[in-house]
Amino acid sequence: MSEERKKRVLQAIVKHFINTAEPVGSNTILVSYQFHVSPATIRNDMMSLERSGYIQQPHTSAGRIPTDKGYRLFVDEMADFGKAREEALIALKTIRKQYKVEKVKEELYDAVSLLARATKSVSFATTPDNPRTFFLGMSNVLREPEFSHDSVRASEVIEVLERGDNFVNTLRSLDITENIRTFIGEENILPQIQSCSIIVSKYLKDGFEGYLGILGPKRMNYAYNIVLLEEIKKLLNGS
Repeated sequence: MSEERKKRVLQAIVKHFINTAEPVGSNTILVSYQFHVSPATIRNDMMSLERSGYIQQPHTSAGRIPTDKGYRLFVDEMADFGKAREEALIALKTIRKQYKVEKVKEELYDAVSLLARATKSVSFATTPDNPRTFFLGMSNVLREPEFSHDSVRASEVIEVLERGDNFVNTLRSLDITENIRTFIGEENILPQIQSCSIIVSKYLKDGFEGYLGILGPKRMNYAYNIVLLEEIKKLLNGS
C-alpha cells in the first residue's frame, strides 16, 4: 500500500471537509481529486487511515471526516503554505480596499450631513466604489417658498435627485476640479434643476475621488455656502 497515496487521500479528505463541512466518501475522493486507481484501492486507503486514527466516521454519515490527528499531520506535512500565502495576500488586498471604501463612505456621509444641517439645503456626494450620488436634506429644499408654493418645480427637482445617475453624468460633463465651482440657474445643464444653484467641488480622499456639493434655491447665501464647503473639504481631508 502506497504511503504517499494514503497521505494524498488524507489531504483530499481534509480539504474537502474544510471546504464543505460534509463527510466525504471514497467515490467523491476518486472523482473530485483525480486518483488514477480503483475505488477499492481508495476504500482500502481510507480504512487504513481510519485504523491509524487519522479519519473517523460520524454516526449519521457513511463518509469520513478528519480527526485531530489527521489535522495535525495535514498542518505539519501537507498544507501548501506557498499557495495559501498567495491567496491570503489577494484576499487581504481586496478586504483592505473594501474597508477603505467603507471608511471613506462613512466620512463622506458625515460631511454631507454637516453640509445639509449647516446650509439648510440639499447636500450631496458621489460614492468612491460605485459612482452613485447620495443626497441629504431634501426636505430642506421643499420647505423653501420657491418649492413649497410650486409643486411642479419641486417634483422636477426631486425627480433629478431620485435619478442620481443622470445627476452624476451631468457632473462628469462639467469642468469640475478641486476648486469650488458655482452653477447658477440656467448654467445647470439639466433643465429640471435650473430653478436651483449648485456649489460643487471634486474631493480626493485616500486614493478615491468624487464630487461633493450643495444644491439649493438660486437665492441661497453663496459666500456662506462656499466657505462651508471649503471647510467641510478640509475636515474630510483631515486638515
